[in-house]
Parts: sequence; C-alpha cells; structure tokens
Amino acid sequence: MAKENRKPGRGGQPGGRWPLGRLARRHRFISAAAAFIGVGLIIFVLLWFQPQKLFLNKTISEPVPEVIQTALAGEANHNATAGQSPPPGLQVVRSGSFRSLEHATTGRAIVLRRPAGRLILRLERLSTSNGPDLRVYLSHVPASADLRAYRTGFIDLGALKGNRGSQNYAIPAGTDLSAFKSAVIWCRRFAVGFGVAPLSP
Repeated sequence: MAKENRKPGRGGQPGGRWPLGRLARRHRFISAAAAFIGVGLIIFVLLWFQPQKLFLNKTISEPVPEVIQTALAGEANHNATAGQSPPPGLQVVRSGSFRSLEHATTGRAIVLRRPAGRLILRLERLSTSNGPDLRVYLSHVPASADLRAYRTGFIDLGALKGNRGSQNYAIPAGTDLSAFKSAVIWCRRFAVGFGVAPLSP
C-alpha cells in the first residue's frame, strides 16, 4: 500500500500554506471589505476624536481691547493685566483663576466693562489642552470639580480661539452678569469641561 507523501506546512498544516492566506485568496471580496472598514474606522477616529490635537498647541496673544481703569483694588488690577500697571479705560467687574477639570488648565478669567457698558470676557495667560469643538461658556453653575455640570444654563461666547495665551470674547448686550457664576472651557463634542474659573466680584 502506497504511503501518502504529505509534508506538514507552517503551523502543522499540510500543504505548506497558512489557512488565513488561503481564506483571503478564496474570499477576496471579504478581505477588501475588511480593509475598507479598517481604513474608514481610522479616518473616523481622526476626524471625530481628533487625538492629534493633544500634541498641537495654538497660541493667541490678543491685547487688552482698551486701556484699563478700574474701581477695584490695586491687587485686582495687577492680576487683570498679568503683572503690569493698568492703563486707563475698562473696569474689572469679575475675575477668577482657572481650575482643572478633564485636562490641566491654568490662567485667569476676567470680565471687563467698557465705558459704554459693554462687557468682555478676557482669558489671561490661559493654558489648557487642545481638543475638538472647544467652546467658551459663561455658566450659571458655580465652579466645582464636576466635569459635566456645565452642559445647561450657559451663554456660549464662541469657539476657543487658542488653547494657550490671552484672548477676548464679547458678552452679549443686556447680559445680567450677576446670574453667571463661572467661565468654562467646554468640549461640546464630548460634553465635558476642560477647565472652570469662578467669577467673583
């Protein structure tokens, strides 16, 4: 009786071919579809989660919109202008230092009143992480460690211009400032706060 002349292939399989290789050759449509789905998943992650932004910083250096003259104490003036003597013009009416939430965040939030009564939120020496769809909020909610407390009861002042540096945001006319307790760097895409600053007189 003749002996079968079989040589074991890789992985102990007869014929010397990988089972996955044979499967891919037999089902080329399935293989192409799997590759397409894999590429699509990578593109989705890059566009939606934008992890690359964690390694990219955008610095904004906007000057104080007008020269400052404040009725507050000299120390408040000193903080509002990042250690410089305040020139005459705007009035500091609220301020507070940022606290970290989802990401490490430092800097100050300062509400300035123009001589005509219009209000500006100034973020002074801000440093936080970059991320997708970051917004600047004035919130009714007092500053706390709750990452998701600021999803309601806010005024959206617009997209964060840069995750580092000093920048100005116009507060809508007629805003009752006494109703707002904090300034928030908010990631709208994932409904989480990056940092929050209490706004105290």
